[in-house]
Amino acid sequence: MKLVTGNDLPSGDVIWWTGQGWSRHIEEAVDAGDHAEAIARAEEASRRVNVPYVIEGVATPEGPRPAHIKDRIRALGPTVRPDLTLKPADPAAGSWVI
Repeated sequence: MKLVTGNDLPSGDVIWWTGQGWSRHIEEAVDAGDHAEAIARAEEASRRVNVPYVIEGVATPEGPRPAHIKDRIRALGPTVRPDLTLKPADPAAGSWVI
């Protein structure tokens, strides 16, 4: 399984190719298969995503998951304290107070 990931240009959030666009939710990612590299190039050229790249993924009952630990952390958050993971669906997730 090939997944395409990158970062959202305005926010810097990790995003995943859904087959029709981009999502912050790994569960919405699709297997890009043999088209993964072409999708990454086209999306970067159109400036819809920052530094897209192709990774290996595995299908799970919860949806696709990155095969490598680095990308699993990018997708699912900290490995030590899951209760501190940013929840993209949380309305407060985008409102950081500094």
